[in-house]
Amino acid sequence: MALTINQFHRSAQGYTEPLLTVAGDIPLHMVLIPSGKFTMGSPDLEPKRRAAEGPPHEVTVPSFFLGRYPVTQAQWRAVAALPEIKQSLASAPAHFHGNNHPVEKVSWHDATEFCTRLAQHTGRPYRLPSEAEWEYACRAGTTTPFYFGNTLTDELANYDADASVVYANGPPGKCRQKTTPVNYFDYANRFGISDMHGNVCEWCADHGHKNYNSAPTNGSAWIKNGDSSERVIRGGAWLYRPAYCRSALRFNWLSEDSKYFIGFRVSCDAPKTQ
Repeated sequence: MALTINQFHRSAQGYTEPLLTVAGDIPLHMVLIPSGKFTMGSPDLEPKRRAAEGPPHEVTVPSFFLGRYPVTQAQWRAVAALPEIKQSLASAPAHFHGNNHPVEKVSWHDATEFCTRLAQHTGRPYRLPSEAEWEYACRAGTTTPFYFGNTLTDELANYDADASVVYANGPPGKCRQKTTPVNYFDYANRFGISDMHGNVCEWCADHGHKNYNSAPTNGSAWIKNGDSSERVIRGGAWLYRPAYCRSALRFNWLSEDSKYFIGFRVSCDAPKTQ
């Protein structure tokens, strides 16, 4: 059977936040994610499903803005140079270097400080996305394991595509063994969001929970009754097998930890309409 890959026409709305540096403007592209409902989690028969991805439940998500890409190293340096609010930030924490590569080796606390500095500098309410917002934006109306369809190829995303770990009869490929620039593939989903499968895992605002029992259904971050020492990471990374890059895959990770496969992207509240 021929491999079918979903590709979408980009018609996203949003804005560009200019991050001013001595070298000039560094744009931060923010995409408007429309409000809507979706089923969060994976169905029982999805291959390689984990118990933490259930039970599936309907969530209503208000509109918000989300970064088109993970935060890059150039963007990180620009914000890290802003005045400290709660903690210091290293100017160049990443293991794999490149202005347009995602920043990594940043803890959840580092990512939160980035958002807080950016919010104070711009006057806009920047923050980390909730886990529900992240999955809703990633799926963009799809119900398949990936927004591309039922599987991945190494021409679509940066992950471990070795023949021994292919997913759902996907073709084997290579593990690049490092991050790629955030626009290396640039296959956006229906909402206009890119690079959500693989490359770097992304911090979310939520505390760690074992499953979705009693999870909120309004799109907000899940803080109540969770493990406050952990936060959720999403999306998989360059060293992860494809099953760990699915839209529904979720891990709890120590919020103080920083690894060379964990980055983040920023979100921002959309103006309320009457």
